[in-house]
Amino acid sequence: MAIGTQIRNPLEWGWDQLKKAESAVEATGHALGGAEAGSEAGPAAVRRIRIDDLRDALARGVDDFRACRTDVLFLCLVYPVAGLLLAYLAFGYDFLHLVFPLASGFALLGPIAAIGLYEMSRRRERGQAPSWADALSVVGSPAFGAILVLGLYLLAAFLLWLVAAVAIYGATLGPEPPTSIGAFAQEIVTTGAGWAMIAIGIAVGFVFAVVVMTVSVVSFPMLLDRDVGLYPAIGTSIRAVAANPLPMAVWGAIVAGGLLLGAVTLFIGLAVVMPVLGHATWHLYRKLVAD
Repeated sequence: MAIGTQIRNPLEWGWDQLKKAESAVEATGHALGGAEAGSEAGPAAVRRIRIDDLRDALARGVDDFRACRTDVLFLCLVYPVAGLLLAYLAFGYDFLHLVFPLASGFALLGPIAAIGLYEMSRRRERGQAPSWADALSVVGSPAFGAILVLGLYLLAAFLLWLVAAVAIYGATLGPEPPTSIGAFAQEIVTTGAGWAMIAIGIAVGFVFAVVVMTVSVVSFPMLLDRDVGLYPAIGTSIRAVAANPLPMAVWGAIVAGGLLLGAVTLFIGLAVVMPVLGHATWHLYRKLVAD
């Protein structure tokens, strides 16, 4: 009996992995061909919101964070660790001029990192008691293929941002990397080239941030919540932002400010900022898209 169990379990495990792989392939196919599937029911209706709705979404995000604090902190310790690792690599390999672009890149990758938090908020909204294991269950979601494809799009945006940052530095202060933190800081604040780098970098980074927020603020939570394809979800996100330009501009400023606060605390603050913003984004989605 014991021998049979030892033989059967690996076989069952292998079969489960094959089934998961099959489901992932099917989900990816749905992600790429979902526009037709989503169009049969018509596009989702979007609502107009006010600044007060942003406050309420943040308050609900804080409430979710408090309710799931232990599990969320366990998951979100990866944010400060990743930030410190990136900073170490930047300082250790003559990439000092990329410290700020790497730190600000969290805003572009934030929706990917927050996907498990959306799932936890979704379950709590339904009266369930979510845990970190539920956050990881996103991998088994029928929408995982669409989520993966969208995540790759955001990763590509992050890499393009780094390429742009290198080009901006090369056109202003480069091409040689800075020799020290002090010399780099002095060159930035006391030279015209340094101020030009700041101005151009902020302008280009703003464009990247607006595009990523517009595409992802609704689409990630919507893919978890509804059986839609990737492109209908992206279309709904774009329409929601277009219908609420002022509130969404304020939301973008809140996200940028929160991530900046998390970064200047040696990335440790991200362990709190990221989960609060992630949970709040779920509640913002619920306000933006009609049931």
